Amino acid sequence: MFDKLQSIKDKYQTLEQQLSDPAVVSDQPRFRKLNKEYSALKAIVQAYDAWVSNKTQLTEASQMLKSERDPGMRELAQAEVDALQELMPKLEQQLKVLLLPKDEADSRNAIIEIRAGTGGDEAGLFAADLMRMYQRYAERQGWSCQLLDASEGSVPGSVKEAVLEIIGHDVYGILKFESGVHRVQRVPETETQGRIHTSAASVAVLPEAEEVDVEIRKEDLRIDTFRSGGKGGQNVNKVETAVRISHMPSGIVVACQEERSQLQNRERAMKMLRSKLYDIQIAEQHKERADLRRSMVTTGDRSAKIRTYNFPQSRVTDHRIGFTSHALTQIMQGELDAIIEALRLHDQAEQLQAETS
Repeated sequence: MFDKLQSIKDKYQTLEQQLSDPAVVSDQPRFRKLNKEYSALKAIVQAYDAWVSNKTQLTEASQMLKSERDPGMRELAQAEVDALQELMPKLEQQLKVLLLPKDEADSRNAIIEIRAGTGGDEAGLFAADLMRMYQRYAERQGWSCQLLDASEGSVPGSVKEAVLEIIGHDVYGILKFESGVHRVQRVPETETQGRIHTSAASVAVLPEAEEVDVEIRKEDLRIDTFRSGGKGGQNVNKVETAVRISHMPSGIVVACQEERSQLQNRERAMKMLRSKLYDIQIAEQHKERADLRRSMVTTGDRSAKIRTYNFPQSRVTDHRIGFTSHALTQIMQGELDAIIEALRLHDQAEQLQAETS
């Protein structure tokens, strides 16, 4: 591992020199490419430097402990050795995590699809709650969040389906574990006898694709326009501004009606289509992504849950890792950091176990 770390540091230093070269700086495409490589290695090099520094200090403190005769100085040296020895495995663990294979898609923006599942009107209200939860989380992260498409449910404030585009740093890598069926247990506002109902909504998080990632032929598309079903405003309901694109080979259909112009809706619909096709393309290359995809595109059956939001007990439980929090109100307001960090650490632990087995 440490031979690999030294070679990474050598590459990092080479990139650092290249980035200060005026010829490279003037060639912006090359500069951006090298800078991206440089940034990706920075955390590994910093952690490696910390390990080397700690190891050097440990060697020096151990030598002092062996040679020192003064009891007071020996006690100080022993305390320093103990502290440095305790830190070494933590630094080594950090390096192992940083060296785990990176999913290329992690650094991408994300498309989030939220669909009401079983539970009738209450499922639609819960889907709307999830949509707002992710919007608020994106806002907390300083990300840009755009509603690409939404179809209203049968009761005010509910949605059958909503599609969000979230743009920011490492969005897909952070949100990818949100994919699956989310279950809610609460007393609906329409329930007169105070009975707790169980409903569900499914969430699919897709890495956003660039135009170069997938080839889409014009002859494979059927593009339909229609009047938006959204809330009024100028020509939104009078002109066919909404766009539906069908990809004939795959059978994928996407729609966008949130923008005021047909051109903007078409561009956003194409972005959604590319992301869906890209996700399928990656799934074919990596079996683990295929397994994830299958879990994402469920019907919203309550039995396939990954997480339960229990309102009477103000409890949120992620069933995949046994994580429980009683801060349900804060979580629904977009405070997802604790859950997401627990899922990330669990995933890292599984990867480390797979690497050593």
